[in-house]
Amino acid sequence: MQTADKNKKKSVSLTPTRLSPNDWLDAAFDAVVEGGFDAARVLVLAQNLGVTRGSFYWHFADHAAMVSALLTRWRDREMGIDKALKLESTDDAAADLERMLEAALAHTGVELENQRFELALRGLGRRDPEVAKMLAEVDNVRLGLFERKFKHLTHDTKASSQLAILFYLAIAGGHQALSRPVNPPQMKEYLHGIISHYLIHQQKPRAQVPPAVKQDA
Repeated sequence: MQTADKNKKKSVSLTPTRLSPNDWLDAAFDAVVEGGFDAARVLVLAQNLGVTRGSFYWHFADHAAMVSALLTRWRDREMGIDKALKLESTDDAAADLERMLEAALAHTGVELENQRFELALRGLGRRDPEVAKMLAEVDNVRLGLFERKFKHLTHDTKASSQLAILFYLAIAGGHQALSRPVNPPQMKEYLHGIISHYLIHQQKPRAQVPPAVKQDA
């Protein structure tokens, strides 16, 4: 969510009849980014939107329904990004992995809202089995994309699985580093270069070892 969009939203006189479900979900998203899921309370959101708490119930049955809608929106967005990356796939596995890495590191956004939301979501997943299940679904889709590309790059099933995990861990670590309040200039480019060099461009197709031939006695 860009800063300009936030300012535009705040400049509009929001009334119960003009508010949409997405206005409430945007407010809930911002609250989670700032203070975690415990901060996304209906009364707080209503105050932030400048409306009464009663107007919330025009759109959602209760707080749980709103949180469910917020999580569904996040999951659909993430799946959409992964689907787009899959559709852009080419025969150049290294170039495809570079694009996936760039998209993953850029996904944090200028103000890191998306990354902070996902960190809060993973915290929620530690105590909510349904959220944990949803996160596992998203993680498996992401890992599947990476694994297929590393398989094309290395021709090695075991190595591609291991490299996909390392690639995902490196991206997660990059997100943590980029979420710090102050970073050196070009930090994202520096991290991109390290991950790209060691996990993409150092990989070579592995020779397939034929099975041993059993000798007759």
